[in-house]
Amino acid sequence: MARERSLDLVEISPNAVPPVCKIQDYGKFLYEKDKSDRAARKKQKIITIKEVKFSVTVDEHDYQTKKNQAVRFLGDGDKVKASLRFKGRQMAHRDLGYKIINRLILDIGDAGLVEFMPRMEGTTLHAILAPSKKSEQAPRKADTPPGASGSKPADPAPPATA
Repeated sequence: MARERSLDLVEISPNAVPPVCKIQDYGKFLYEKDKSDRAARKKQKIITIKEVKFSVTVDEHDYQTKKNQAVRFLGDGDKVKASLRFKGRQMAHRDLGYKIINRLILDIGDAGLVEFMPRMEGTTLHAILAPSKKSEQAPRKADTPPGASGSKPADPAPPATA
């Protein structure tokens, strides 16, 4: 039948029982398949994991800085891996490390969801946080063109002195 119509017999799904075939132009089939693959690749989101490293002896200001980085990463739609490395005798005080990671999870709050609770792997304690649905949608709303409504009027020029 395919030869009569000067077309090709294209095998659509070879694993089906019986295999599914279609009579059509093979070049057109390849073009449409490539087009659908490109559309699927365009829609998929590449998830990157950003890491924020802590120490058991982290100072308050360093902790706040790294917490703010984690919140910014989650706001951008990236996952965050919070890791804490124990050195030497610090392994005897793992509870201090768990306190720091759990404090981070509480401080981040609604910006992210805990994907993996804190767990030990060797001398490293780590947890993975994923962005929450609310924080992923927030940057899209914030992308308004400059000069849109709600912008402040320009300040008047200061009076000239003679």
